[in-house]
Amino acid sequence: MSLSDSDQAWGIEALVVELRELRLRSLENRQRREHPPKLPSRKTLSQIIENLGAVLFPNRLGMPDLNDEGIDYFVGHTLDSVLRQLNRQITLELQFIAEQQGLSSDVRQQSVDITRQFAEQLPVIRVLIDSDIQAAYEGDPAARSADEVLVCYPGITAAIHHRVAHVLYTLGAPLVARVIAELAHSATGIDIHPGAQIAESFFIDHGTGVVIGETAVIGSRVRVYQAVTLGAKRFDKDDNGMLVKGNARHPIVEDDVVIYAGATILGRITIGRGSTIGGNVWLTHSVPPGSHVSQGQTRTEVFAAGGGI
Repeated sequence: MSLSDSDQAWGIEALVVELRELRLRSLENRQRREHPPKLPSRKTLSQIIENLGAVLFPNRLGMPDLNDEGIDYFVGHTLDSVLRQLNRQITLELQFIAEQQGLSSDVRQQSVDITRQFAEQLPVIRVLIDSDIQAAYEGDPAARSADEVLVCYPGITAAIHHRVAHVLYTLGAPLVARVIAELAHSATGIDIHPGAQIAESFFIDHGTGVVIGETAVIGSRVRVYQAVTLGAKRFDKDDNGMLVKGNARHPIVEDDVVIYAGATILGRITIGRGSTIGGNVWLTHSVPPGSHVSQGQTRTEVFAAGGGI
Protein backbone atom coordinates (compact mmCIF):
# COMPACT_ATOMS: atom_id res chain seq x y z
CA MET A 1 0.00 0.00 0.00
CA SER A 2 1.49 3.39 -1.01
CA LEU A 3 1.50 6.51 1.19
CA SER A 4 -1.30 8.05 -0.87
CA ASP A 5 -3.37 4.90 -0.43
CA SER A 6 -2.69 4.92 3.33
CA ASP A 7 -3.70 8.56 3.58
CA GLN A 8 -7.01 7.80 1.91
CA ALA A 9 -7.58 4.82 4.20
CA TRP A 10 -6.51 6.36 7.53
CA GLY A 11 -6.46 10.13 6.99
CA ILE A 12 -2.73 10.45 7.73
CA GLU A 13 -2.34 13.93 6.24
CA ALA A 14 -5.05 15.39 8.48
CA LEU A 15 -3.56 13.62 11.54
CA VAL A 16 -0.12 15.05 10.79
CA VAL A 17 -1.58 18.58 10.68
CA GLU A 18 -3.54 18.08 13.91
CA LEU A 19 -0.53 16.62 15.75
CA ARG A 20 1.64 19.52 14.58
CA GLU A 21 -0.86 22.05 15.93
CA LEU A 22 -1.00 20.25 19.26
CA ARG A 23 2.80 20.10 19.41
CA LEU A 24 3.17 23.83 18.72
CA ARG A 25 0.50 24.66 21.29
CA SER A 26 2.30 22.56 23.88
CA LEU A 27 5.57 24.35 23.12
CA GLU A 28 3.88 27.71 23.63
CA ASN A 29 2.55 26.58 27.01
CA ARG A 30 5.97 25.31 28.08
CA GLN A 31 7.55 28.62 27.12
CA ARG A 32 5.02 30.44 29.31
CA ARG A 33 5.77 28.03 32.16
CA GLU A 34 9.41 27.06 31.79
CA HIS A 35 9.62 25.63 35.30
CA PRO A 36 6.12 24.69 36.51
CA PRO A 37 5.99 23.89 40.24
CA LYS A 38 6.21 20.27 41.27
CA LEU A 39 3.44 18.53 43.19
CA PRO A 40 3.89 16.79 46.54
CA SER A 41 5.35 13.29 46.15
CA ARG A 42 3.11 10.32 46.89
CA LYS A 43 6.19 8.16 47.54
CA THR A 44 7.70 10.66 49.99
CA LEU A 45 4.40 11.14 51.82
CA SER A 46 4.09 7.36 52.16
CA GLN A 47 7.48 7.32 53.89
CA ILE A 48 6.47 10.29 56.05
CA ILE A 49 3.27 8.64 57.30
CA GLU A 50 5.13 5.40 58.00
CA ASN A 51 7.76 7.26 60.02
CA LEU A 52 5.10 9.27 61.85
CA GLY A 53 3.56 5.97 62.90
CA ALA A 54 6.97 4.96 64.24
CA VAL A 55 7.24 8.26 66.14
CA LEU A 56 3.80 7.82 67.70
CA PHE A 57 4.23 4.11 68.46
CA PRO A 58 8.00 3.46 68.56
CA ASN A 59 7.73 0.12 70.36
CA ARG A 60 5.23 -1.34 67.86
CA LEU A 61 5.72 0.53 64.58
CA GLY A 62 9.30 1.70 65.08
CA MET A 63 12.60 -0.14 65.52
CA PRO A 64 12.10 -3.68 66.87
CA ASP A 65 15.13 -3.60 69.19
CA LEU A 66 14.64 -0.24 70.92
CA ASN A 67 15.41 -0.11 74.63
CA ASP A 68 14.20 2.41 77.18
CA GLU A 69 17.32 4.54 76.84
CA GLY A 70 17.12 4.68 73.06
CA ILE A 71 13.41 5.42 72.53
CA ASP A 72 13.58 9.17 73.09
CA TYR A 73 16.62 9.50 70.84
CA PHE A 74 14.89 7.47 68.12
CA VAL A 75 11.69 9.51 68.41
CA GLY A 76 13.52 12.83 68.34
CA HIS A 77 15.83 11.92 65.46
CA THR A 78 13.00 10.42 63.37
CA LEU A 79 10.66 13.32 64.10
CA ASP A 80 13.25 15.90 63.05
CA SER A 81 13.73 14.11 59.72
CA VAL A 82 9.97 13.63 59.20
CA LEU A 83 9.11 17.26 59.88
CA ARG A 84 11.81 18.48 57.51
CA GLN A 85 10.43 16.21 54.76
CA LEU A 86 6.86 17.21 55.53
CA ASN A 87 7.78 20.89 55.40
CA ARG A 88 9.22 20.35 51.93
CA GLN A 89 6.02 18.63 50.73
CA ILE A 90 3.85 21.41 52.15
CA THR A 91 6.08 23.97 50.43
CA LEU A 92 5.55 22.20 47.12
CA GLU A 93 1.79 22.35 47.60
CA LEU A 94 1.80 26.02 48.52
CA GLN A 95 4.03 26.87 45.55
CA PHE A 96 1.68 24.98 43.25
CA ILE A 97 -1.35 26.85 44.61
CA ALA A 98 0.44 30.18 44.30
CA GLU A 99 1.29 29.43 40.68
CA GLN A 100 -2.31 28.44 39.95
CA GLN A 101 -3.58 31.69 41.46
CA GLY A 102 -0.89 33.89 39.95
CA LEU A 103 0.47 34.91 43.38
CA SER A 104 3.97 35.23 44.77
CA SER A 105 5.57 31.82 45.21
CA ASP A 106 7.60 32.73 48.36
CA VAL A 107 5.67 30.52 50.75
CA ARG A 108 8.49 29.30 52.98
CA GLN A 109 7.33 30.97 56.18
CA GLN A 110 3.75 29.78 55.69
CA SER A 111 5.02 26.23 55.21
CA VAL A 112 7.13 26.45 58.37
CA ASP A 113 4.12 27.73 60.32
CA ILE A 114 1.91 24.88 59.12
CA THR A 115 4.59 22.30 59.91
CA ARG A 116 5.14 23.72 63.41
CA GLN A 117 1.42 23.78 64.17
CA PHE A 118 1.11 20.22 62.90
CA ALA A 119 3.94 19.09 65.17
CA GLU A 120 2.18 20.68 68.16
CA GLN A 121 -0.88 18.51 67.42
CA LEU A 122 1.00 15.20 67.51
CA PRO A 123 0.17 14.48 71.20
CA VAL A 124 -3.52 15.11 70.44
CA ILE A 125 -3.30 12.78 67.43
CA ARG A 126 -1.71 10.09 69.62
CA VAL A 127 -4.53 10.35 72.20
CA LEU A 128 -7.19 10.06 69.48
CA ILE A 129 -5.54 7.01 67.92
CA ASP A 130 -5.25 5.39 71.35
CA SER A 131 -8.99 5.85 71.76
CA ASP A 132 -9.61 4.29 68.33
CA ILE A 133 -7.43 1.30 69.23
CA GLN A 134 -9.24 0.81 72.52
CA ALA A 135 -12.64 1.05 70.78
CA ALA A 136 -11.59 -1.62 68.28
CA TYR A 137 -10.26 -3.90 71.03
CA GLU A 138 -13.41 -3.57 73.11
CA GLY A 139 -15.73 -3.81 70.11
CA ASP A 140 -14.30 -6.90 68.42
CA PRO A 141 -14.43 -10.24 70.27
CA ALA A 142 -11.78 -11.58 67.87
CA ALA A 143 -9.21 -9.02 69.06
CA ARG A 144 -6.81 -10.57 71.56
CA SER A 145 -4.85 -7.43 72.45
CA ALA A 146 -4.60 -3.74 71.72
CA ASP A 147 -1.20 -4.41 70.12
CA GLU A 148 -2.83 -6.83 67.67
CA VAL A 149 -5.35 -4.14 66.75
CA LEU A 150 -2.60 -1.59 66.12
CA VAL A 151 -0.45 -3.74 63.86
CA CYS A 152 -3.16 -5.77 62.08
CA TYR A 153 -6.45 -3.90 61.72
CA PRO A 154 -7.03 -1.95 58.49
CA GLY A 155 -9.46 0.32 60.32
CA ILE A 156 -6.63 1.50 62.58
CA THR A 157 -4.31 2.00 59.62
CA ALA A 158 -7.00 4.18 58.06
CA ALA A 159 -7.55 6.00 61.36
CA ILE A 160 -3.85 6.85 61.73
CA HIS A 161 -3.78 8.24 58.20
CA HIS A 162 -6.98 10.19 58.76
CA ARG A 163 -5.97 11.69 62.10
CA VAL A 164 -2.77 13.00 60.49
CA ALA A 165 -4.46 14.07 57.24
CA HIS A 166 -7.31 15.90 58.96
CA VAL A 167 -4.93 18.11 60.94
CA LEU A 168 -2.99 19.00 57.78
CA TYR A 169 -6.26 19.67 55.96
CA THR A 170 -7.48 22.10 58.61
CA LEU A 171 -4.08 23.85 58.80
CA GLY A 172 -4.06 24.67 55.08
CA ALA A 173 -2.38 21.75 53.30
CA PRO A 174 -5.39 20.00 51.70
CA LEU A 175 -3.45 18.44 48.80
CA VAL A 176 -0.85 16.83 51.06
CA ALA A 177 -3.73 15.67 53.27
CA ARG A 178 -5.60 14.20 50.31
CA VAL A 179 -2.56 12.23 49.16
CA ILE A 180 -2.19 10.77 52.66
CA ALA A 181 -5.89 9.84 52.67
CA GLU A 182 -5.57 8.14 49.30
CA LEU A 183 -2.56 6.14 50.54
CA ALA A 184 -4.83 4.68 53.20
CA HIS A 185 -7.56 4.12 50.61
CA SER A 186 -5.16 2.15 48.41
CA ALA A 187 -3.85 0.09 51.33
CA THR A 188 -7.13 -0.69 53.12
CA GLY A 189 -10.06 -0.05 50.79
CA ILE A 190 -11.31 2.56 53.30
CA ASP A 191 -11.95 5.97 51.73
CA ILE A 192 -12.12 8.82 54.26
CA HIS A 193 -11.87 12.36 52.97
CA PRO A 194 -9.44 14.34 55.15
CA GLY A 195 -12.07 17.02 55.69
CA ALA A 196 -14.36 14.64 57.61
CA GLN A 197 -14.65 15.46 61.31
CA ILE A 198 -14.36 12.34 63.47
CA ALA A 199 -14.39 12.39 67.26
CA GLU A 200 -12.66 9.93 69.60
CA SER A 201 -13.12 6.15 69.87
CA PHE A 202 -13.99 5.57 66.21
CA PHE A 203 -14.06 1.91 65.17
CA ILE A 204 -14.23 0.65 61.58
CA ASP A 205 -14.72 -3.13 61.67
CA HIS A 206 -13.38 -5.03 58.64
CA GLY A 207 -13.55 -1.80 56.68
CA THR A 208 -13.38 -2.72 53.00
CA GLY A 209 -15.55 -0.39 50.94
CA VAL A 210 -16.23 2.20 53.65
CA VAL A 211 -16.67 5.71 52.18
CA ILE A 212 -16.87 8.86 54.34
CA GLY A 213 -17.34 12.19 52.57
CA GLU A 214 -15.63 15.54 53.05
CA THR A 215 -18.25 17.27 55.21
CA ALA A 216 -19.32 14.27 57.29
CA VAL A 217 -19.36 14.83 61.06
CA ILE A 218 -19.00 11.76 63.28
CA GLY A 219 -19.40 11.82 67.04
CA SER A 220 -17.76 9.82 69.80
CA ARG A 221 -17.83 6.02 70.10
CA VAL A 222 -19.27 5.43 66.64
CA ARG A 223 -18.84 1.98 65.05
CA VAL A 224 -19.24 1.23 61.34
CA TYR A 225 -18.84 -1.97 59.37
CA GLN A 226 -17.67 -2.76 55.87
CA ALA A 227 -19.24 -1.14 52.77
CA VAL A 228 -20.88 1.67 54.74
CA THR A 229 -21.26 4.93 52.80
CA LEU A 230 -21.70 8.37 54.36
CA GLY A 231 -22.20 10.25 51.12
CA ALA A 232 -23.91 13.14 49.38
CA LYS A 233 -27.45 12.85 48.06
CA ARG A 234 -27.02 15.46 45.33
CA PHE A 235 -24.44 17.90 44.02
CA ASP A 236 -25.60 21.51 43.80
CA LYS A 237 -24.51 23.61 40.80
CA ASP A 238 -24.03 27.35 40.42
CA ASP A 239 -25.53 29.57 37.71
CA ASN A 240 -22.82 28.48 35.28
CA GLY A 241 -23.54 24.80 35.79
CA MET A 242 -20.38 24.20 37.83
CA LEU A 243 -20.46 22.09 40.98
CA VAL A 244 -20.58 24.11 44.20
CA LYS A 245 -17.55 23.25 46.32
CA GLY A 246 -17.41 22.92 50.08
CA ASN A 247 -21.09 23.03 51.00
CA ALA A 248 -22.27 20.74 53.81
CA ARG A 249 -23.66 17.70 51.99
CA HIS A 250 -22.76 14.64 54.07
CA PRO A 251 -24.40 13.11 57.16
CA ILE A 252 -23.98 14.05 60.80
CA VAL A 253 -23.63 10.92 62.94
CA GLU A 254 -24.06 11.62 66.64
CA ASP A 255 -22.42 9.77 69.56
CA ASP A 256 -22.77 6.02 70.19
CA VAL A 257 -24.22 5.12 66.78
CA VAL A 258 -23.68 1.72 65.16
CA ILE A 259 -23.97 1.39 61.37
CA TYR A 260 -23.96 -2.15 60.03
CA ALA A 261 -22.50 -3.51 56.80
CA GLY A 262 -23.69 -2.14 53.48
CA ALA A 263 -25.73 0.75 54.86
CA THR A 264 -25.88 3.83 52.63
CA ILE A 265 -26.63 7.15 54.35
CA LEU A 266 -26.90 10.15 52.03
CA GLY A 267 -27.29 13.90 52.39
CA ARG A 268 -27.00 16.41 55.20
CA ILE A 269 -29.12 14.41 57.59
CA THR A 270 -28.63 13.61 61.26
CA ILE A 271 -28.44 10.14 62.79
CA GLY A 272 -29.47 10.68 66.39
CA ARG A 273 -27.37 9.61 69.35
CA GLY A 274 -27.46 5.93 70.26
CA SER A 275 -29.16 4.85 67.03
CA THR A 276 -28.57 1.58 65.21
CA ILE A 277 -28.68 1.46 61.40
CA GLY A 278 -29.11 -2.06 60.04
CA GLY A 279 -27.28 -3.72 57.20
CA ASN A 280 -28.02 -2.66 53.61
CA VAL A 281 -30.33 0.15 54.72
CA TRP A 282 -30.73 3.09 52.29
CA LEU A 283 -31.35 6.20 54.39
CA THR A 284 -31.92 9.77 53.15
CA HIS A 285 -33.79 11.34 56.09
CA SER A 286 -32.83 12.18 59.66
CA VAL A 287 -33.71 9.85 62.52
CA PRO A 288 -34.12 10.83 66.20
CA PRO A 289 -31.88 9.58 69.03
CA GLY A 290 -32.29 5.93 69.94
CA SER A 291 -33.70 4.89 66.56
CA HIS A 292 -33.41 1.37 65.17
CA VAL A 293 -33.60 1.38 61.37
CA SER A 294 -33.68 -1.87 59.42
CA GLN A 295 -34.92 -3.30 56.16
CA GLY A 296 -38.49 -4.45 55.88
CA GLN A 297 -38.80 -8.08 56.96
CA THR A 298 -40.04 -10.79 54.62
CA ARG A 299 -43.15 -12.56 55.89
CA THR A 300 -42.93 -16.36 55.78
CA GLU A 301 -45.94 -18.69 56.14
CA VAL A 302 -45.85 -22.47 56.06
CA PHE A 303 -48.83 -24.30 54.53
CA ALA A 304 -49.03 -27.96 55.58
CA ALA A 305 -51.25 -30.54 53.93
CA GLY A 306 -52.98 -27.94 51.81
CA GLY A 307 -53.95 -25.79 54.75
CA GLY A 308 -54.55 -22.15 53.90
CA ILE A 309 -54.94 -22.77 50.18
